[in-house]
Amino acid sequence: MTSRDLTFVLGGARSGKSLHAEQLATDSALPVTYIATARASDDAEFSARIAHHRERRPAQWGLHEAGVNLAEAVARLDKPGHCLLIDCLTLWLANLLCPPDTVEAPQAGHHHAQFAALETALTHAQGKIIVVSNEIGLGVVPLGAATRLYVDELGRLNQRVAALSTQVTMMVAGLPLALKAADRA
Repeated sequence: MTSRDLTFVLGGARSGKSLHAEQLATDSALPVTYIATARASDDAEFSARIAHHRERRPAQWGLHEAGVNLAEAVARLDKPGHCLLIDCLTLWLANLLCPPDTVEAPQAGHHHAQFAALETALTHAQGKIIVVSNEIGLGVVPLGAATRLYVDELGRLNQRVAALSTQVTMMVAGLPLALKAADRA
């Protein structure tokens, strides 16, 4: 059995987390597949963000747009000697909890099954995996129930991924802070 190589990079908005994760993927010198979780929309500003990420990535990287089937994408694309960069859990959870109007609303708690499936896929991964997420629980408690649910569930998801990870880095103002370092035995 191979030892897991799972790096978790989290931080606030514009903290440099995606850029740092992309650099880690490049530094791995492995073939990279970027797993995007953003859902394209009619929002021009958000589309510009997606385009910025796309333009910044090396042309030789593969791209897979996972949507809500993130665990399935990880299981299918993972292989030894390969790097998967998942960007990001924050948007994935938003897609799970707030599907587009054209999709039937999921049953309450459906996202917990998706969390478990992702955890299983990450546990069994054979290649290098880098996961990006936002840390949004450092602010005030949101007033709306839906927003509180989102903040709470992202915090729970981040904890699950951090527990599995061999390395966890928190990005603050473009600076990486090692929260959990890989054992160098």
